[in-house]
Amino acid sequence: MSNAHMDVRYVANLARIELNDQECDTFQGQLDAILGYIEALKDVDVEGIEPTAHASPVFDRLREDLSRPGLGQADLLRNAPESALGQIRVPKVVDP
Repeated sequence: MSNAHMDVRYVANLARIELNDQECDTFQGQLDAILGYIEALKDVDVEGIEPTAHASPVFDRLREDLSRPGLGQADLLRNAPESALGQIRVPKVVDP
């Protein structure tokens, strides 16, 4: 069991979550178990192991940023629900 303890009612209050007594008992046990696992990790020998952000190597997989032709006005208006005078018509959203 861990030495760390965090009151689940305190955490629920911070998260603005209402818990009944049965839920508090259930979650308190789960929270204590999680904190116990974290305490156990402190005993793991990590001497000589480089710190990493990911468990496996992550490589930059972004595509090259190249310009590409976009939709022409005629194609755009063909996909619009309504159009007039070469523009897309939208419902009025501001009342005077």
